[in-house]
Amino acid sequence: MLRVTKLTDYATVVLTALAADPDCVLSASGLAEQAGLEVPTVSKLLKPLAQAGLVEGFRGANGGYRLARAADAISLIEIVEAMEGPLGMTECSLHAGACGIEHSCGVRANWRRINDVVADALRGITLAQMLAPPAAIAPHPAAEASPNARRGIAAQLVTG
Repeated sequence: MLRVTKLTDYATVVLTALAADPDCVLSASGLAEQAGLEVPTVSKLLKPLAQAGLVEGFRGANGGYRLARAADAISLIEIVEAMEGPLGMTECSLHAGACGIEHSCGVRANWRRINDVVADALRGITLAQMLAPPAAIAPHPAAEASPNARRGIAAQLVTG
């Protein structure tokens, strides 16, 4: 099963809590309370999010965290990559020479294309959109298509 890690999911929850009130600076404990998470977990999330330039921290008595830029300027791919590194559906999607059968493999190019489609989908959703109710986010055309149409879309992915 392909899925983002729990920490990436939690990072999205923390960022949406910050996006809900972008002018507010929240402490790690305040964020934890809003997100329904433990303070150590939120503290662990904030470091890579700050390193990626998604949040900025402020020290002092009124210190805390806020988004480093507007929620509509932060895409999901940035959150995933901040927490997990570059997106790679398979090892060979990222690095040539990482697989012992690469020279005889006929599927590497298709995995790279699938990787690109997933990355583009994540690039196309912003943190601001994650604040919206689910019905407000338009589903990908493949999700609305009939089973036969989905098979056609899948065939296009593979055959180009």
